[in-house]
Amino acid sequence: MNSTELPLPPPDGQLVLAAAEGGALAGVEDAINTVFNPISEGFSNLVFGEITVFGVTFPWIVAWLVIAAALFTAVFGFIQVRSFKLAVDLVRGKYTNPDEPGEINHFQALASALSGTVGLGNIAGVGVAVTVGGPGATFWMIICGLLGMATKFVECTLGVKYREIAADGTVSGGPMHYLRKGIAERIPGAFGATLGKVLAVLAAVMILFFAIAGGNMFQANQTFAQLRDVTGGDTGWLGSDGAALVFGVLLAVLIGAVIIGGIKSIGAVTSRLVPAMAIIYIAASLIVIGVNIDAVPRAIGEIISGAFTPAAGFGGLIGVLIVGFQRAAFSNEAGLGSAPIAHSAVRTKHPVTEGLVALLEPFIDTVIICTMTALTIVIARTQFWVDAQQTVLSGGDTPDGVTVTSESFATVLPWFPYVLTLAVAMFAISTIITWGYYGQRAWLFLFGEGKTNERVYNVVFCLFTVVGSVLTLSSVLNFADAVLFALALFNIIGLYIMIPVVKQELASYRTKIRTGEVRKFEKV
Repeated sequence: MNSTELPLPPPDGQLVLAAAEGGALAGVEDAINTVFNPISEGFSNLVFGEITVFGVTFPWIVAWLVIAAALFTAVFGFIQVRSFKLAVDLVRGKYTNPDEPGEINHFQALASALSGTVGLGNIAGVGVAVTVGGPGATFWMIICGLLGMATKFVECTLGVKYREIAADGTVSGGPMHYLRKGIAERIPGAFGATLGKVLAVLAAVMILFFAIAGGNMFQANQTFAQLRDVTGGDTGWLGSDGAALVFGVLLAVLIGAVIIGGIKSIGAVTSRLVPAMAIIYIAASLIVIGVNIDAVPRAIGEIISGAFTPAAGFGGLIGVLIVGFQRAAFSNEAGLGSAPIAHSAVRTKHPVTEGLVALLEPFIDTVIICTMTALTIVIARTQFWVDAQQTVLSGGDTPDGVTVTSESFATVLPWFPYVLTLAVAMFAISTIITWGYYGQRAWLFLFGEGKTNERVYNVVFCLFTVVGSVLTLSSVLNFADAVLFALALFNIIGLYIMIPVVKQELASYRTKIRTGEVRKFEKV
């Protein structure tokens, strides 16, 4: 999935994979990778196939996501700017009646969705982007994040609009529901109904596969790899035989205890975990920036100037722009259809309210957290980063993004690797929890609602947490990344078809605010 010119880290950023336990397990891993490798390569080449613009090569899926974000921004009149204050008020509960249908409040829905997108890519992926694209890539990363806010608004409004609420109050939403019902509604007749059903089933299959492989196995593997590295590597106490298995079992028990409780339990956990991990990471960034406060004007100048007058060898203006765009698109997942699953469980009878809340997601993920990482790297200007840029310029391999970031923080915080380990663990666990819920909704859509099917899924998901801790299964994980981004192709087609539905919902809600039918609640 990596391009020589423009490396493409997966959504949650790729670190060095943990080695499998030796012997028989290593043989099993090799056998699975051997069988799956041609499937993975073929599908990845299709999804991440490259096109060339002004001599710069980049994957078509990035253009597909960015063009959609720009179109939605224009169609809805820069809603991410005009309705930003309203979105914040909604998160704070100012317009929410607690008696409205749903399972969790706006803040919990936002936290749950963020826990699936704020991940290792905010640490490792940004390091790669700023190394390959230079400081100017940060500017375009911010622009793409701002545009992506409009995409999240559209898809999450539809998620609530077409969600299904069971008799016990359990909510099920996401692309498998709004593609099936929304497309049939917009295109009357057999064709619309068939198209909607086909796209809905494909969406559910892709979400389920990524949930188990990318959102679960990969995250468990990365967490163990980082913990083992910081505790002495192969010679440390986590380097012993069986350590990965024990870790995987303990992690599976922790994850199982949360996902069994459903979205209410997940919302309760992520509403505490997401702010905590964001505060820890942003605080570390601010410390580095504060110590080097005199370098801030220079860094900002480099980011702005580098966006329009990039250094020779970085691929020119289009190259820097694409690096920034792809990092943002891969980080906030706007347009992939995953976030609407969590947002659909919100307590509201006005679908557009959650669309407005959801537009804050790319702002937090990309505009704030990714930008803080990039600014820290540019300010610190470590020798490692400078050498890495020279290596890329001379045609060498792209450096490990997490090392670029870690070295930058370590200039002020020598103990930062331990903070990074904590951040990696919190990011990974929150991602597993959220994708556990996403996969559950897809599983139940495909195999039918019911407590038995739900229990079967929970057991299967937790077993794969253990498998992911012990085995790398690199071909399976690469295939999972391609599967998730293939979902964007079908999802965005559906979003285009249903633009009038979202416009109607937005106009209706604004009218209700104007007339006083929807009012602020005094108690927040």
